[in-house]
Amino acid sequence: MIVWAGVMVLGGAGAVCRFLVDRAVTSALGRPFPYGTLAVNISGALVLGVLAGAALDPHVALLAGVGFVGSYTTFSTWMLETHRLAEERRGWAAVANVAGSVVLGLAAAAAGLWLGSLL
Repeated sequence: MIVWAGVMVLGGAGAVCRFLVDRAVTSALGRPFPYGTLAVNISGALVLGVLAGAALDPHVALLAGVGFVGSYTTFSTWMLETHRLAEERRGWAAVANVAGSVVLGLAAAAAGLWLGSLL
């Protein structure tokens, strides 16, 4: 029961943080490109990397990774926004969204693993 409650609380916190970060980045940089979703997913990869690299209790790492980071990051919005870019005939932007997300996400996860190993 405690695990379920933890997932609910951390999931709610992750969703609220996602909303706030996406909104702040989109307000600062504009809407033509999905910078907000990109920022959320890259920062989520970094956090997940830190959790994986840190010597945390496996249950705590799993709870934080699934509960918080799982609701903070978003695959479906990333795909929907990429599809929207392609529908708008902004092919280069769609490709940049996919390639940038993958490359930056992997780099952020690797940096997070390194940072987590220092803890």
